[in-house]
Formats: sequence, structure tokens, C-alpha cells
Amino acid sequence: VQLQASGGGLVQTGGSLRLSCAASGRTLSTYVMGWFRQVPGKEREFVAGISRSGNPYYADSVKGRFTISRDNAKNTAYLQMNSLKPEDTAVYYCAGKKFPPVVTAAYDYWGQGTEVTVSS
Repeated sequence: VQLQASGGGLVQTGGSLRLSCAASGRTLSTYVMGWFRQVPGKEREFVAGISRSGNPYYADSVKGRFTISRDNAKNTAYLQMNSLKPEDTAVYYCAGKKFPPVVTAAYDYWGQGTEVTVSS
């Protein structure tokens, strides 16, 4: 499966962005999907994931602010990010895998990153 992330940009503190991850080559419904982020000099970290049945999982740092979803008919996964903080600034990546677990760094397929910058 090929993944294409989009939707990043510059936003002020407290603002919102919605990231999209479009899949091609395979049916998204058969994949566990995840969002990760990375800042220079740090390891890539898990942000949110969603099981094939639609159960969401979140990193503690984004719980209550971010929402992951999937639209299998559109072959697209989303990450709605609200109440953004400067510490959310990073390059965000979407990723997919065939099987659980959701909360893991071991995803098989990765999209290119989309940059999110939150100004203070």
C-alpha cells in the first residue's frame, strides 16, 4: 500500500489542523493505521492509531485534543488536531500495518511526512 500524507501547515497556538492519509494500491480497511511525529534530534513517536475495526488509541500527550478516524470508502485516514500547542510542532507521518498491535513503532508502510508548525 502507498500512503500519502497531507494537511500540515502553520497554525497559532490553540488552533486546529486536519491531516489526511490517502492510501492507494490496497484497501485501507484491511490495515491498522497510525500517525507518528518527529522533531529534529528526537526519535519518531507514536501519536495515534486506529484498529481495523475502528478502535482509537492515543499517546497521553494528545488525548482529548487529537482524534484519529478512518473513512474506508474514501481509503483515507485522518488526524484531527485541536487545541494545538507549540510542542506539537513536528513532521507528522502516517503509517500502516496489517496486524495488531496498534500501539507500536513497528509499522510496515510509511507515507512521506507533512510538517506542522504551531506558533506561540
